[in-house]
Amino acid sequence: MRKLLLISFAALTVASTAQAKDNLKWMAGPPGLPNGSTFAVVSGDPAKAGPFTVRMRFPADYAVPAHHHPTDEHVTVVSGKVLFGMGDKADKAKAKWMATGEKGTAMAKMNHFVFTSAPAEVEVSAIGPFAITYANPTDDPRGSK
Repeated sequence: MRKLLLISFAALTVASTAQAKDNLKWMAGPPGLPNGSTFAVVSGDPAKAGPFTVRMRFPADYAVPAHHHPTDEHVTVVSGKVLFGMGDKADKAKAKWMATGEKGTAMAKMNHFVFTSAPAEVEVSAIGPFAITYANPTDDPRGSK
């Protein structure tokens, strides 16, 4: 009986987590990324100190130029696929496809870039507050600093 209760509780927890992720509030952005993407906060607050998780949806033919963050960024491809690469310039020849279910990490201050050929969704976990610095300041959609 106890085992059945534990299994039921685990199933309800997974179902409620999946339902919560289906009911996310999607917004334009996040700030600092090129126009066209949307994001939803899964947990935490990207604007505050501490851990956070967001989902991001990228349209087809989307690109995020080479950039880095002050903390490690853990990425899971939720749907579709993304071309993910490391380096100071967004070079598709040096990138690798990540398909649904695949995970990767961009270490703190390591320049990386992303391309899509079709719509894709990724989940990103990091430590806030969220910050993004472009390798080439002219790539920054907020204007060069």
